[in-house]
Formats: sequence, structure tokens, C-alpha cells
Amino acid sequence: MSTQTASVQTTSVQTASLQTAAFAKNWFLRLALAPSVPAEPKRRDRAPTHSTFPLHRPLGWPLRWLGGLLLWLALVLPAQAAVELRVAISQGVSAVNVGSSTTGLVRDGSGKPLYQLPELQSITVKADANHVDLTNGSQTLSESSAFWLEPSADGVVWIGDKWYRGRVLVTLESGKLTAINYVNLEKYLYSVVGSEMPTSWPQAALQSQAVAARSYALYKRSRSRNPLYEVDATTTYQAYKGLAQESPSTISAVDSTKNQVVTYNGQVIEAIFHSSSGGHTENASEVWSSDVPYLRGVEDYDQSAPVYSWEQTFSLSDFSNKVSTVGTVRSIGTPRLTTRGRVNSISITGDRGTQTLKGSDIRTALQLRSTRFTIRLDANAGRVTVTGFGFGHGVGLSQWGARSLAERGWTYEQILEHYYQSTAIALLDN
Repeated sequence: MSTQTASVQTTSVQTASLQTAAFAKNWFLRLALAPSVPAEPKRRDRAPTHSTFPLHRPLGWPLRWLGGLLLWLALVLPAQAAVELRVAISQGVSAVNVGSSTTGLVRDGSGKPLYQLPELQSITVKADANHVDLTNGSQTLSESSAFWLEPSADGVVWIGDKWYRGRVLVTLESGKLTAINYVNLEKYLYSVVGSEMPTSWPQAALQSQAVAARSYALYKRSRSRNPLYEVDATTTYQAYKGLAQESPSTISAVDSTKNQVVTYNGQVIEAIFHSSSGGHTENASEVWSSDVPYLRGVEDYDQSAPVYSWEQTFSLSDFSNKVSTVGTVRSIGTPRLTTRGRVNSISITGDRGTQTLKGSDIRTALQLRSTRFTIRLDANAGRVTVTGFGFGHGVGLSQWGARSLAERGWTYEQILEHYYQSTAIALLDN
């Protein structure tokens, strides 16, 4: 693959366990702001400070520790660059806590400055009909169409129950709150790579994940029709779990591939990926009925994956209740398969008739790992056994396959070229 140029209420806090030195910054942040009771943190009244709203002090950690924390953050969190992504973190909630590791500026929806939030304190934002409230218990201290929290210097933000780089906007969406993390793309990827792959995997595998995830995010960003955000933090797009999933290996994988994307005919591709295909990836056209020239099935090298093969057993009654509306299942027809053996559709006959189901619907109903499966009915034993291969839709880059190829000495460029056919790596314009 060639490379081209192409009322604010603050909350009490509790300690968290120290994992490793590599996660020291995350540990200090969890000590400082993790709520004592997740659903409703305990409150203690204290006198107002210069910020003009009631404050609560965090637990009394020595000031030298906090100074060390801020020095650490200054070293590891460089300034934001140009490409910014909007990621929905919390959606459909009636209240959310947000905070900052450094002094944070709270603005209303128009951008008007409201408060200076002290470092390592949180605020509660609540939904109220057609506006958003900052509250102190039952008392509303400010209301607006939305609220921003912007950390000073190189601070990070607390959203819900995790720390994230960047800043946060809390606004209404369909009558509920959505908290949106505005974050530099490269810093976002530090977490995505560690959220999608074990950080101990070979560097070439992590690098291939970094380039794929960057390409995928930019593809979605350029085509988003949502006025509030481009992606969310779940595997509906790609997993994004904040600072806790960063490590030196993920940061290195992102930095060493900075601004690199996968392209086809000069355009950034939708670099779809999955966990394990079960031996061979699938054509996009056979999974989503849309032909994508760079998403063709290729040999996978994922035999070492723990999900390469699997088996699930169900009682006949449980199986019947979950997959069909034809009563107790009596027989299962011969499935219609894709080229690589995934179930496209299958007919199921019960004591109330016959029904044809999509393989994807069966996967969802039974919570199977993939649509590459066979079903064996043992009516006498009242048991149904499903045997399958792989985990995920099977299209694009296989994460376990990438690991295996990296262990064989392949570079990330070779890995990407293998899974994304006829593509090239290009550099984004700064």
C-alpha cells in the first residue's frame, strides 16, 4: 500500500484503585472526582467561594499531589489541533454530572460566560421541558438552551462516569439530555484504539486499528446528518471509553501514524472493522446489499481468536419463543448462505406454520456472535444447538486477524492493504 499526500452543585468524591504507573493520571483523576454514590452523590453544605455558587471540597488530598497531577496533565495533554470531532457520550438521560480537572469555564448556550468551576469539582445539569438547568438540589440557579464546560490549560472533562479529553456541551435532544464531547481527532483515537483492541497487542496491529479508526471517523464526520454530533461512543460507531483506555502503546500507535488515512480513488474510505471473521471476511454486498469495491472478502488469519469457533445451546421452548411466531419449532430448513457461509435467510416451521427469517434477525434474537452459524434441532431432547464462527459482521479489517499478521511480521500498511482491497494510505492536509 503506497503512502500519498492526499446552580451549580459540586459532589463528594471517593478513591479508586491504582492499576499501573502508565495509568497514573487516570488514577489521580478518579480519586478527585469519582462520585461516592453513582446515582446520587452525597452532598455537604459549605460556604460559597468566588465562583458565586455553593461548593463542596473534594476529599482532602495533599496539595502537592494535586500540583503533581496538574504538572502531569501539562506534560501528557498537548494543545488541541485543528480537526475536532463531536462524540455523543451520554444520551437520553434526564441529568448528568460534568466536571474538569482544571478550572473550567461554564457558558450558556449562546456562549455567554457564567461561572468559573473550580478544579476537580463537578456540576449537575438537568433536563427541564424545553430548556436545560443547572441546579442545586431543588433550586434552579441557571437555565439555558445548553451549557458548555471548557477546561483551562490542558485540563480534561468528566462526563457521567469517565474522564475525556476536550470539552463538553450538554444540550437537549428529543426532550432529554445529550452530553457531547468536542475532542481533537488524534486525541480521540488514543482512547478508541485502546477501547477496540487490547493495548498489549503488537504495535503493527494497534497502528492498523489507529489508521482504520481515523479513516472511519472522518468518513462519518463528512457524512453526518445529525446537527449535534458525528458519532457516539458505542460500537454502533466505534468504542470510545475515555482516558482510562489510553496507554503508551495506543498513544504511540496513533502518533506514529498521525494524519494517515485509508483511501480509495483519492477518497477516505469507510474503514469498517470487526473482531473475528471465522476464517474469511465477507463481501459488503452480501451483508448490507451494497457493493463496496474495497470491502471484498479475503482470507483471514484469526484462528487464534477465542471467538474463532463457538457453540450455544438453547432449550426448544426458549429457542421457539425467541426466534419465531410459529409456535413450537418442529423443523429447520436449509439456509440460504452468502459466498462465505453466513446465513442470509432460513425457514423455520412450527406447529402454527412456517416463517422465513433473516440470519441477522436470528443473530439478534439469540444474541449470537455472528451470522456464520448452523442450527441443529434435537426435538427428542428438547434442545437446539447453534454452532458458529467469528464475532461481528465479518466485513473489512479483522482485529484478531490483524494481530496474527502483526505477529508474523507484517507492517500495518500491509495489514490494511490486505483487508481493504485496492486502497492506498494518504496523509491528511493540515
